[in-house]
Amino acid sequence: MKSNALTTYVRESYEELRRVTWPTKSQAIRLSAIVLSFVLVAAVFVGLLDYVFHLGYAQLLLLRK
Repeated sequence: MKSNALTTYVRESYEELRRVTWPTKSQAIRLSAIVLSFVLVAAVFVGLLDYVFHLGYAQLLLLRK
């Protein structure tokens, strides 16, 4: 049977996934907590920047009147 590019790709991808070293449950939980913490800090930082720029823009609009 002649294999085409798709079947070759799927077969090689499956073989590669068998060689992957998957994290343990505790590692996955710890790394997920790190990512979620970083996302929360980044969201708060961007929210504060948005608030400060909003206040600055509102002051500029008041000066324009």
